[in-house]
Amino acid sequence: MCDYSLMGIPNRLATEGEELVTYKFSTGSIGLAPPVEVQRLVQARTAAHPGFWGGLREIFAAPVGNGVPAVCIPPGARLILRDIPVTLQHSVGIDPTEEVTFTQLGAAANRYRDALRFGNGKDILLQELAEGQRVLVIDLSLAEPREPAMAEQGYRLVR
Repeated sequence: MCDYSLMGIPNRLATEGEELVTYKFSTGSIGLAPPVEVQRLVQARTAAHPGFWGGLREIFAAPVGNGVPAVCIPPGARLILRDIPVTLQHSVGIDPTEEVTFTQLGAAANRYRDALRFGNGKDILLQELAEGQRVLVIDLSLAEPREPAMAEQGYRLVR
């Protein structure tokens, strides 16, 4: 859904048909965010012009939530990834725009696991994407059921 590094950030579940962008959050992790919120933050920072001392104060201040929520995607959801950089296209063997499946690689604690699976079977971590790439949520209903993933970790469902 959302990597461990985004749990301290305000977050919400994606909706079908929603356009998102990759965004580097205050934790340093790449995640998905609403483009309107990212644009609002950019405009606010541009308008602020804190000057030399204000800028220096911002550098040393503790990070504060900037109001941009992380948008969580369930495993198995289908997405359209746009604006894929040429280097990534060549290394993975894909086109500039691809349909992908959101997945999670592994269940280890404190490790990035949110990933995209391309039609050719190759996976990349969300952290490998460039900031600002556009993602369209096509379908959340194909999300992988949670029971098998829980069973792999030794949990069992009690009904």
